[in-house]
Amino acid sequence: MRLFNCRKIKDRATGLKSAARAVGGGRLVVIPTDTVYGIGCDAFNHTAVRALLTAKGRGRDMAPPVLIGSKRALDGIASDIPDSAKELIEAFWPGPLTVVVHYSPSLAWDLGDTDGTVAVRMPLHPLALELLKETGPMAVSSANKHGQPPAESAADAKSQLGSDVSVYLEAGPSEDNLPSTIVDCVAHPPQVLREGALTLEQIRKIVPDTLDRDGYGPGERPEEQEADDEAADAEGTDEKQDEGTPA
Repeated sequence: MRLFNCRKIKDRATGLKSAARAVGGGRLVVIPTDTVYGIGCDAFNHTAVRALLTAKGRGRDMAPPVLIGSKRALDGIASDIPDSAKELIEAFWPGPLTVVVHYSPSLAWDLGDTDGTVAVRMPLHPLALELLKETGPMAVSSANKHGQPPAESAADAKSQLGSDVSVYLEAGPSEDNLPSTIVDCVAHPPQVLREGALTLEQIRKIVPDTLDRDGYGPGERPEEQEADDEAADAEGTDEKQDEGTPA
């Protein structure tokens, strides 16, 4: 178990090499991202994915997302990518957007109970991207025990995960301690499953019919309809008053 201070040039290079070797050897690493620190492994190594879930205290029903190092890499793991996903990816990748899509049935991986889908993200962090280009797709979840706050640094993650992780890459405190926003693009229309660093309003600017977490479309929430009714009543009252006012 080693922690590398990647804010130092020498440690950065050594840390990246050590992390790449660890991932290739089926071990766990902690890496910085543009949202929160993540614990990750080779997405195609079944044993490593199970170790990741065990380290976090999660079961197969909480499958980890997959991080990739380029937009092109999505074509290698996903099938029948919906237009909604393509539009959101064009707008927000690399960045704090995770899209749920169908994965290619030819892939030999086992992320958990996903019903043929995978949550994918391309992070906006140079260290993470550099590692991903060396390792290929990684299964990555927030670097904390299940139910605990996300780690804000590699040192924070180490205090929670300890020797379960082989390599920790420290890049300083998280700039934005909000998780990514998750959008289920398999659903029709797409639905926000978790609102994080990107707001529902930002998502709807790209895909207007996106449902919120409760399954409501734009203007469909009861409180929104009540507000619209009140506004309509107020407008009607104003019109009546105007009609009764002498010229």
